[in-house]
Amino acid sequence: MTEPAHSNLILDQFTRQAAAFNAAGTIRDEEALRMIVEAGRAGPADTVLDLACGGGIVVCALAPHVRHATGIDMTPAMLEQSRRRAAQKGLANVSWEQGDVSRLPFADASFSIVVTRFSFHHFVDPIVVLREMLRVCAPGGRIVVVDMYASEDKAKAAEWNRLERLRDPSHVRCLPLSELEALFGKVGLAAPKLAFYALRDTVKALLARSFPNPGDDAKVTEMFTASLLDDRLGIEVGMEGGELRYAYPTAILAAARP
Repeated sequence: MTEPAHSNLILDQFTRQAAAFNAAGTIRDEEALRMIVEAGRAGPADTVLDLACGGGIVVCALAPHVRHATGIDMTPAMLEQSRRRAAQKGLANVSWEQGDVSRLPFADASFSIVVTRFSFHHFVDPIVVLREMLRVCAPGGRIVVVDMYASEDKAKAAEWNRLERLRDPSHVRCLPLSELEALFGKVGLAAPKLAFYALRDTVKALLARSFPNPGDDAKVTEMFTASLLDDRLGIEVGMEGGELRYAYPTAILAAARP
């Protein structure tokens, strides 16, 4: 798939997902946001950039702790959610940009904390974005990547990624944790410090805020159900109160820029 075609998929999906995505409890989880603030070692002198900021949830979590926080995203509907959220919280030290995170419109060393959450699995070439994060991060600043990660078992990872592409056609690939860690070394960063949590919800709720192609929602449910028996997805799947549930493993990877 070409980059423009993939960008169009992202715009289509996240324009439709904007309101439901940002209302999801898994996205607004306060404990997870606290862990991200902690990983960035946010303080009153810091300036923050959040790439693929979505509805501004991470920016708004960091803003009370820092001098200024900026979010950049390619989807206007998401940025509208961001502005609304910041206004509701009365935040004056935030700003928003529409743009391509693989070619950031910022000078070198512009920020002391550069973060991105739930974006790497949408990138055709995530190392390109990580290099841009490094470029705009000041020496001694912190780079924080938060994303779901796949099983180290290649077959299980492939099956989960197939499910996610059915659920969200803009999905590219959840990397296994070993690959996420290795990206840091490839751009000259030290091995990242790690923290973990899980996105837990019902499959029904997940599909309610997703926009798969017609018929693919049934395929997704079938794949989750099959994984109850054979762990084909390599993630936690269970039944509780008659509801099919999942837990997506998520890592917070943080490293200082030399």
